[in-house]
Amino acid sequence: MTTRRFAGNALRMAVLPLALSGAFGGSHALAAAETQANLPTMPTLTAEEKETAKKIYFERCAGCHGVLRKGATGKNLEPHWNKKLPDGSMQEGGTLKLGQKRLENIITNGTEGGMVNFDDILTKDEIELMSRYIQTTPDVPPEYSLKETLDSWKVMVPVDQRPKKQMNKINLNNVFSVTLRDSGEVALIDGDTKEIRSIVKTGYAVHISRLSASGRYVYVIGRDGRLSLIDLWMEKPAVVAEVKVGFDARSVDTSKFKGYEDKYAVAGSYWPPQYVIMDGDTLKPLKVVSTRGMTVDGEYHPEPRVASIVSSMIKPEWVINIKETGQILLVDYSDIQNLKTTTIASAKFLHDGGWDASKRYFLVAANASNKIAAVDTKTGKLAALIDTAKIPHPGRGANFIHPKFGPVWTTGHLGDDVLTLISTPSEDKKFAQYKQYNWKVVQEVKHVGSGNLFVKTHPVSKHLWADAPQNPERELAESVAVYDINDLSKPKKVLNVAKDSGLPETKAIRRAVQPEYSKDGSEVWISLWGGKTDQSAIVVYDDKTLTVKKVITDPKMITPTGKFNVYNTQHDIY
Repeated sequence: MTTRRFAGNALRMAVLPLALSGAFGGSHALAAAETQANLPTMPTLTAEEKETAKKIYFERCAGCHGVLRKGATGKNLEPHWNKKLPDGSMQEGGTLKLGQKRLENIITNGTEGGMVNFDDILTKDEIELMSRYIQTTPDVPPEYSLKETLDSWKVMVPVDQRPKKQMNKINLNNVFSVTLRDSGEVALIDGDTKEIRSIVKTGYAVHISRLSASGRYVYVIGRDGRLSLIDLWMEKPAVVAEVKVGFDARSVDTSKFKGYEDKYAVAGSYWPPQYVIMDGDTLKPLKVVSTRGMTVDGEYHPEPRVASIVSSMIKPEWVINIKETGQILLVDYSDIQNLKTTTIASAKFLHDGGWDASKRYFLVAANASNKIAAVDTKTGKLAALIDTAKIPHPGRGANFIHPKFGPVWTTGHLGDDVLTLISTPSEDKKFAQYKQYNWKVVQEVKHVGSGNLFVKTHPVSKHLWADAPQNPERELAESVAVYDINDLSKPKKVLNVAKDSGLPETKAIRRAVQPEYSKDGSEVWISLWGGKTDQSAIVVYDDKTLTVKKVITDPKMITPTGKFNVYNTQHDIY
């Protein structure tokens, strides 16, 4: 774990997971029922044990279960909770009711619902500790103001000192921005030569890389809330500005509507629940907006995290998806001093999603509700709310033309062994015959198992690729499946990426994650995500023959996860 100091307020911001360790200020109030005599006694932890557990929870658990442990993609992990069921009865639960041994078993072995096994990630002592920790009262981290955000802001290379033209000979259209999760870095890999051109120090566990409208800048945001701006025009691409937008974050994008190209950037936080609007080329913070409020069920939620953000090409708007509330915000950035926001009710808990082929509709997973919400960014209204299989998790999804149902958008599932195909509208008259299917699930394709995170295709490809890294079975987690989109009844081809890498087998499962196409659609890159001490790799396949073209291994290739091809990300090609 690295330590990085920002300007100002060092007490809160110097250490990567600080807000989820020593900087907590207060306790989250539990329901009065928790003190009932029939509940087990909360375990006790030493101060040292608690700090260790907080750090592990931040790194491994908070993303799915929430800082306050109220649950979202993952289950509620409060010591005790109760909720009112539709029939009026009360249901009780909580980690205290599950007990130490059962919690240890769940953490060790994972679940079929998409939680991975941690026996190859945590030691037995750490699993025992975490089982005790989640039976104790959750802590509430501190807030984070505009002033604190400004104090963290740093410009390494001012705009007037940056290159006026590209100073390297890299084919920037085919560069891959690759997250090196556990080293807090991003590797920029030349897609033509497969060489690492630059390794850039960023935030811990970068969640996504997003491109400026021009394709010059890469915006990367880490789970420690650090946003880094990388200039691809430099002789050796490097970070030219950075800012800390919160203590935990996942999403970023820029302004892309004509006339506003890269004028602004926006980043959303998991904690505190808010988003920050910044200057696009310097990351200077301009405005902080809280997302706390009422859920679609009419209840107040203290931790409505910003799950994902995309930028519309139709209007000067961002689509900002709020996880816990199930609210989709269309934020008009044409006048940020007099900010106008359209709030669209959908379903809980919103996660990630992508554009349909027309780029008019944004489809986002409400994964705990087992639904996909579709927003019409032209009319500013909810277009559809579609029931799906358990826990949809599309990444950006995948668009292709189905031979029977026309244009479709695809999602995989954490909690079910299918890929779901949804018919999407088109203004092209040649697809008019498929209008009857719009916003319906037209097909469920059998996958190798549950635990899918990403599906991907390309306009020139006949293949649909799907991973299953969250599956508890080693062989499935280490493999990807490839489907023929022209005939989905054909048997899928299952590729064992771990074996194809040629690397020696390890104790830890090496999870094959996130297929990503090259710009021309001829190659598919798969991350082989091993343990911290294992050699990880990126395995490059020929999309036509499904054979290995290259295995990228390097001592610096530490736990690669997400990969973002510059051109495909810039133009939303999936």
